[in-house]
Amino acid sequence: MASPLTILNRVPKFSCIVGLFYLATAICASAQTFKTLVNFDATNGNLPFSVLVQGTDGNFYGTAAQGGANGDGTVFKITPSGTLSTLYSFAGTDGSFPHAGLIQGTDGSFYGTTYYGGANNDGTIFKITPGGALTQLYSFCPQPNCADGTNPYAPLIQATDGDLYGTTVHGGVTVCQYGCGTVFKITTAGNLTTLHSFASHDGLWPYGGVIQATNGNFYGTTFGGPGLEGDGTIFKMTPSGSLVTLHSFVAADGVEPFASLLQASDGNFYGTTTALGANYDGTVFKITADGTFTTLQSFDGNDGDYVFCALVQAPDGNFYGTSYEGGDFTYYGTVFQITPAGVITPLWSFDIYNGSGPYTGLLQATNGILYGTTALGGTDSDCDVNQGCGTIFSLSLGLAPFVKTNPTSGNVGTSVVILGNNLSSTSSVTFNGTPATFELISPSALSATVPTGATTGFVSVTRPSGMLKSNTKFRVTQ
Repeated sequence: MASPLTILNRVPKFSCIVGLFYLATAICASAQTFKTLVNFDATNGNLPFSVLVQGTDGNFYGTAAQGGANGDGTVFKITPSGTLSTLYSFAGTDGSFPHAGLIQGTDGSFYGTTYYGGANNDGTIFKITPGGALTQLYSFCPQPNCADGTNPYAPLIQATDGDLYGTTVHGGVTVCQYGCGTVFKITTAGNLTTLHSFASHDGLWPYGGVIQATNGNFYGTTFGGPGLEGDGTIFKMTPSGSLVTLHSFVAADGVEPFASLLQASDGNFYGTTTALGANYDGTVFKITADGTFTTLQSFDGNDGDYVFCALVQAPDGNFYGTSYEGGDFTYYGTVFQITPAGVITPLWSFDIYNGSGPYTGLLQATNGILYGTTALGGTDSDCDVNQGCGTIFSLSLGLAPFVKTNPTSGNVGTSVVILGNNLSSTSSVTFNGTPATFELISPSALSATVPTGATTGFVSVTRPSGMLKSNTKFRVTQ
């Protein structure tokens, strides 16, 4: 089975679409505003695959897989208005090809992975401060059968125990081509434990990461398996590493799920597949915690094709995502909306000038605006005269601002960071109606303590200009 990265080679060169360029704005309704914020130029990055993350300072952070001072990729910061700064350029021994996005830990530092590089050129896990000081936490051992795993591809998560969890595409104790992949956890000090090594019977090559559900278990997908001819799985794993396959994909479901799952406000999990389904262009699916599977929609090319992204759920209840190909210009990708019932609406079609190949998903920032990256396209030709170096874009749909919490669950007494906008004049913070003590970190972030008597529900922040509610319920654990 070929790596999904080979699909990059399928993107066509510039075609005769100059006359269509100005028609792109017709795709968006009057309430929608699309902006290209950054055109990468190789010196500041190339192939920005990563999902952006919003920091406590109100800026966004991400990675570019190539480019930078040494050609091995970068970590960057971008302001909401589009000013980009390179925080770090990888140099091979400290990591190379950082495909995955970053997470901001509860300690304020960012954590991420590189697919290559490190001591054995098989990938690393790193920590980087907002100021750009990088520490390599772990360097994966050589292929083909490194027990710890090799080649981490997806973003990490920080679980309720404070440790970081992730996946590797290859490696593990099972003998298969390059190894079948693993699920691991690592402390913020760099102590790694392999929780599960995949085998042919329970999945192959987990390109997507894991998420921690409200029940405390972890859920994820594998691109292949069961068996060498399998088309992918959905799995559940306990914190101790006991894994159960919930679903094995077949053609009608869509096949080869590439991205992480999303647990939505209804408690169910939602995700995407890259291929097949009714129209051979991939699908959006839903699965319950006990494994009841439903295909919600099959892409038809016009609304998207080759969907590698995880979905995000906005406070309006709908899901938003990107497709690597498809749309009005066939090959350059889309931004789409899909309702929980499966009604899909294409919102934007890329045209290579404003970006091409949005490879991973969207960030909905607390101002309500969607932000994302395209791996290719844009106006700079330093990387490839025909394909561009990639872009960062924003898409405003008139969605309301909100606040989000980090972490999204915790016991009474837990310190919680609350991200938002214009928080300097906050007068109160409540957890499902129970007042909490808080202090201002920045105009974009507060720190609050889960109060005695708090129950699971929304976090509310009151300001003179109005109340902001969290995008998801905060789960009070016992």
